[in-house]
Amino acid sequence: QVQLVESGGGLVQPGGSLRLSCAASRSILSIYTMGWYRQGPGKQRELVATITRAGDTLYADSVKGRFTISRDNAKITVYLQMNNLKPEDTSVYYCTMPGTDYWGQGTQVTVSS
Repeated sequence: QVQLVESGGGLVQPGGSLRLSCAASRSILSIYTMGWYRQGPGKQRELVATITRAGDTLYADSVKGRFTISRDNAKITVYLQMNNLKPEDTSVYYCTMPGTDYWGQGTQVTVSS
């Protein structure tokens, strides 16, 4: 069994920054691709970013140049640095191992003045 625990969400003004963290319960996760998804009010869950074991990254067009995904395999933790946040980034953000049933509980990010 694998547990993923997100943290770092909150309320921020437009143009502000937040860093989300996702801590995994098992070191075996260091060999997997990890990802962040989000689900806004009344919207479907969508991909935000992924990162492979080797550090190759992929981003949704809507966050390119503003968000950065990274990982620390020694700490079995994945991060999402979010800069220049916009109101449309308001969502619950989920950490996951793409292709598996393993998801975190989600962390709320609200961008509002």
